[in-house]
Amino acid sequence: MEPVTIKGLTFGAGLPKICVPLTAPTLPKLIAEAENAAAHRGKDADLCEWRVDSYIYRNTAAVREAFWNLRQVLKGMPLLVTLRTKSEGGGADCTGEGYLYRIEELIRLRPDLIDSELLTAGGPATRAVWEAHQAGVKVVLSSHDFNRTPSAAEMMTRIAKMDGLGADLCKIAVMPQCAEDVLTLLGVSVQASAIFRAPLITMSMGRLGAVSRLCGSLSGSAVTFGTLGDASAPGQLPAGLMAEILPLLGNEE
Repeated sequence: MEPVTIKGLTFGAGLPKICVPLTAPTLPKLIAEAENAAAHRGKDADLCEWRVDSYIYRNTAAVREAFWNLRQVLKGMPLLVTLRTKSEGGGADCTGEGYLYRIEELIRLRPDLIDSELLTAGGPATRAVWEAHQAGVKVVLSSHDFNRTPSAAEMMTRIAKMDGLGADLCKIAVMPQCAEDVLTLLGVSVQASAIFRAPLITMSMGRLGAVSRLCGSLSGSAVTFGTLGDASAPGQLPAGLMAEILPLLGNEE
C-alpha cells in the first residue's frame, strides 16, 4: 500500500481517518451540516463526504453554488464528492454514459476527491480516472452491494481492477447475512492491503458489520464513515464514539 496525502491528511498510514457525510437536501441545511463538521475537525472528523444524490437541485449552477459554499465553510477540510446511484444504495437514477457525464461535471468543480462507481461507470471508468487526475482530483473507485457479500475472489477481482485503473483509493462496501460474511470482508481487506498499491476503504454494512468500521488498523482500511447527524449508509456509528475507540484498537504510528 502506498499512502496518499491530501491537504495534510494521509490515507494509508496511522489510524483510519473519520469521514462524516453531508446529506442535507437543501442549501441552508447543507451549510449547517458543514459548519458542524468543521467544528469537529481534528476531534472526530477528518474529512467530509458530500452526497450530491441527497441534494435537491434544478441544474448544475445550483450544484456549483452549493459546492463553493461548502468550500468556504469547511475552510480547507478535505471534501469527497459522491453521486451515489440507486443501484448502489443512493438516490441518483443514472447509469453508463449518463452517470459518467454527471461525474465529469462534478470533476470540473475540482473537489479534493471524487467517488466513481466501478460497475456503474463500466468501461468508461478509465476515462473518469484520467479526467479527474488531469484536473488534480483524487479518485475513489467504489463498489457497493446492499444485498449480499460477494465471494472473496469476486471482491479481490474488483479491488484489483480499481487498482489497475489508477484509483487513488479503492472502496468496497457489502452487506453481511451472517458473521462469516463479516469475516470474509475483513480477510479480503487484510489480503488486499498487503498486495495492492492504493489504500483501501472497506466495510461490512448494517449492525452485524459494525465492527468492520472500527478495526481498520487491523484490516487495512484507511477510512471509516461516522455520523455527526444523519447516516448515509446502514451501520454507521457516531463519529465521537469512533474517535474514542479507534486509538484503542490500532497502532497510531
